Amino acid sequence: MAKPHIATITAGAASAVLRGHPWIWRDAVTRAAAGAKTGDAVVIHDAAGRAIGQGLWDAASPIAVRVYARSNERLDARSLASAVGRAFARRDRWKDDRETTAYRLCHGEGDRVPGVVIDRYADVAVLRLDGDAILVWLSTLVEGVWPLLQGLGVRAFALRSARGEGEERLRTLAGDPPPKTIAVRENGVVMMVDLAHGQKTGAFLDQRDNRRRVRDLARGRRVLNLFSYAGGFSTAAALGGAEHVTSVDLAQAAHATAQLSMRENGIDPAVHAFVTADAFAFLESAHKKGERWDLVVSDPPSFAPNEKSRPRALSAYRRLHGACAAVLAPGGIFCASSCSSHVSIEDFATTLDDGALGRTDLALVEMHGTPWDHPTVPGWPEGRYLKFAVLT
Repeated sequence: MAKPHIATITAGAASAVLRGHPWIWRDAVTRAAAGAKTGDAVVIHDAAGRAIGQGLWDAASPIAVRVYARSNERLDARSLASAVGRAFARRDRWKDDRETTAYRLCHGEGDRVPGVVIDRYADVAVLRLDGDAILVWLSTLVEGVWPLLQGLGVRAFALRSARGEGEERLRTLAGDPPPKTIAVRENGVVMMVDLAHGQKTGAFLDQRDNRRRVRDLARGRRVLNLFSYAGGFSTAAALGGAEHVTSVDLAQAAHATAQLSMRENGIDPAVHAFVTADAFAFLESAHKKGERWDLVVSDPPSFAPNEKSRPRALSAYRRLHGACAAVLAPGGIFCASSCSSHVSIEDFATTLDDGALGRTDLALVEMHGTPWDHPTVPGWPEGRYLKFAVLT
């Protein structure tokens, strides 16, 4: 029997692992077994030589090891499938397949299966892997997970790759070939999802509850949805009885998906506005024209891809939020979101203070995070990436 690979780590890193943190950075590895290749299972030792867990080695990534098991557990094909099965079971008490048919079945690190994301869109499941180490285990993962998905009524299992273009990004793993687009329900609302070309696995499912909040707030209001993408917030606002919705995004193709979703819900997109423009430029122009909206929603892409970019991101958020406040009508509601994991809730709040907004009539009334299908591990603060603030 081959001798197991051992990765010895610093005391600080070991303490983090014992608290539940799933990542071990390369500079925290004090000694690694020679010959370990990407995807190899390694036993994690603390500075005193005690085994504290098992993970997968990545020879190139800044994250040298992702932790999948504690010291009294094994890391193999069976344990990996069992961990995904526990993630599926975690959703049982919350899911409602009548009103919501699109949700996350496995949330990677948050479900203690690092790098493994599985989203369900009706009878289609889409897998997305983060890191080359878990990619080595793809066939093993599919073999163990596909029977579990079939038990849930899934008929198509596909891999969504970040690489490549067009149809090559969506590859059938098991079952039927997945459709390019699919209609799902989200809190009773029909949502069209572009599985072949959309962001992530096709849609941003983590904003589900916040789209419902916008729907509840929109009645009788003129709504501005910035970085509108596939129009989830726009459709929600229109269904909630918004007087008019203006959707702004640089991607013109995304507007087509948004308009399709509106039609599927019985809304005529022609009575609303779809603007292809940079959000900052649009806000500047709208302010000069004296345009105002009663409800402004801002959901930009991440401004902080790493810790080094955090100060620049905070500055960008302050500038964006100030521009949003400048077009918010008196008595209006401002919904500001961030998906930057390197920006904490406390830091995000500083981008919404009186100085940033340039007005003193707004107060923070709600702050929300990820929904029930995007769980987090308390010992992993990076997992609490989503912030959704409501000010009025």
